[in-house]
Amino acid sequence: MEEFILNAKARTLVGRKNRELRDDGQVPAVVYGAGTAPTSISIDRNEFIKIYRRAGESTVLSLKINEKTGLPVLIQEFQKDPIKNTISHVDFRCIDMNKEIEATVDIVFVNEAPAVKALGGTLVVSREYVNIRCLPTKLVRNIQVDLSTLVTFEDSIRVENLVVPEGIVIEDEPRLSIVSVTPPRSEAEMASLDAAVEGDVSAVEVAAKKAEEGETPEAGADDAKKPAAPHGK
Repeated sequence: MEEFILNAKARTLVGRKNRELRDDGQVPAVVYGAGTAPTSISIDRNEFIKIYRRAGESTVLSLKINEKTGLPVLIQEFQKDPIKNTISHVDFRCIDMNKEIEATVDIVFVNEAPAVKALGGTLVVSREYVNIRCLPTKLVRNIQVDLSTLVTFEDSIRVENLVVPEGIVIEDEPRLSIVSVTPPRSEAEMASLDAAVEGDVSAVEVAAKKAEEGETPEAGADDAKKPAAPHGK
């Protein structure tokens, strides 16, 4: 298994002073969890982005603080600046490599569904991730799902159909749907949809015309139940 090493430095700046770190290409972060007290640190933004792109959130990283022995951590969460769209803060969770952990793993779809390609159906994705439990050494970045098994509109792929490496247990309900294919709409269905849209447009146009002429829409059932406004003296 590839080892991902991320260097960090102990951080003393807090609050608004962290702006100095961000302006210097650093990101304030915190590490907490098994075997360590919550510690404020800073990491290089570019280095973090490179590792995140390769490792994702479900891969164990070796976090070296001030060049000391690396701590086994997962990327628990990160925030982004809404204006600059840059990483603004990261939370790392230190883990015990000898104990099972729970994690969320992305689903990656591969190949093409025959029910889409040959029958003109629409691919319906119900779930893009699964929750798993395993030892940290068994963690995977993603789980691949082969769409070529969706041959007809009756076919579907559920949690129980997923193939995962030995040592990984999926925590989700086995019958939970992951992906399926729905048939194309018939001409009758398309015609009824068009008719419904035309009817809605006509209703809007009538209401708009009344509003322009100074008329108010008729009161609905809910309005009729409201008490009359009190008259002034």
